[in-house]
Amino acid sequence: MTPEATRLDPPAKPVTDNEQRIIIRGGNPLHGTVRVGGAKNAVLKKMAAALLAPDVSVLRNVPNLTDVQMMAEVLRHLGAKVTISPGEVVIDARNINELEAPYELVSQLRASFIVLGPLLARFGQAKVSLPGGCAIGERRIDLHERGLKQLGADCRIEHGYVYASGSNLSGTRIYLDRPSNGATENIMLAASQADGQTIIENAAQDPEIVNLADFINAMGGRITGAGSYQIAIDGVKAENMHGAVFETIPDRLEAGTFIMAVMTAGGEITIEGVNPHHLYSVISKVTEMGAEVAIYAPDTMKVRTQGRLQGRDVTTVPYPGFPTDLQAPIMAVLASAEGTSIISETIYENRFMHAGELRRMGADIALTGSAAVIKGVPRLMGAEVKATDLRAAAALIIAGLGADGVTELTGLHHLDRGYENLEDKVRALGADIWRR
Repeated sequence: MTPEATRLDPPAKPVTDNEQRIIIRGGNPLHGTVRVGGAKNAVLKKMAAALLAPDVSVLRNVPNLTDVQMMAEVLRHLGAKVTISPGEVVIDARNINELEAPYELVSQLRASFIVLGPLLARFGQAKVSLPGGCAIGERRIDLHERGLKQLGADCRIEHGYVYASGSNLSGTRIYLDRPSNGATENIMLAASQADGQTIIENAAQDPEIVNLADFINAMGGRITGAGSYQIAIDGVKAENMHGAVFETIPDRLEAGTFIMAVMTAGGEITIEGVNPHHLYSVISKVTEMGAEVAIYAPDTMKVRTQGRLQGRDVTTVPYPGFPTDLQAPIMAVLASAEGTSIISETIYENRFMHAGELRRMGADIALTGSAAVIKGVPRLMGAEVKATDLRAAAALIIAGLGADGVTELTGLHHLDRGYENLEDKVRALGADIWRR
């Protein structure tokens, strides 16, 4: 047992299974400095983009996550050599010998569907499994299919797979009915080697989209406008694409998680390695609630909270609005804030599964369709809870940090998909938390 573990009371009942769990005794304010890692959602898409060139690419500032390992397995299945070392992934895509991404791999990592675009661009064909169901709601691929067809690809869905072919893709103007991240990325990747210029209108504007476009440009692509409503892709010849060495942007969602953590636990922390520009919607909302946020440098911010926070309404919308991936963490904060708050979830229709687990901790939450009504209680209570998805896992840790008593969290495979050693980082800030 670790030294930290001795500070906690034993669990209320003996553990009778072998599942890992995180144990938290709430009530310790957080103090100190924490550094965020590279953005998972940027790394995964750049790993797929490395397929564009028969060359070697190196990605840096890469977190050690199970999702990164899974994407590596997809690329290896396609014939790439992938080497993962601390903070770095090397991808050798010179000898791709398979153009099918099978269900058994894609079903484990929905983001791997993004290999469709680069395989189509480089080889003129691809067969990629439909990702299947998703716990937080439907993630349609209709915009992917429509966009590729507009580029001139023969794209059809049969027997659970997307078949795409087209050796002479042509640039065109594509309007997205909604600013879909996945569709923006797949179209951008496929169009990178099309003949002529492609314009994507109503494109997703997330920082991870910009990071992907910058990586493609480092490989020889010609993309402008990423991060805005309209992205222009001027296709280049396949022989002009090459490998690149590229840095991953900071994970704004991990930074947001630390902000929410100090909001429930109290205290003052410094977050390093963050881009505050990526978090303005979050910073605006948490300062409304009473948190103090100061930006000290381009990559450093300080967050301080004292006393009970004020409840506020939150609506999740595409970037630059409040991110759906921080909806669960802020619900954990609002559960013990003053007054009544309403969270409106406009992105995923089933992203409230964590509400039931927060109720086990004493939260007063009522769900009505795509909204959650939260009546803040003075303080949550520790309980046995289980993560239902990645951000729910983070939310339950955040709740446990401010709760009375001991919280025991299971379902850690969700947490490890998107956070590298989260419990260690929070413990270094003074939290009474450990994994066993």
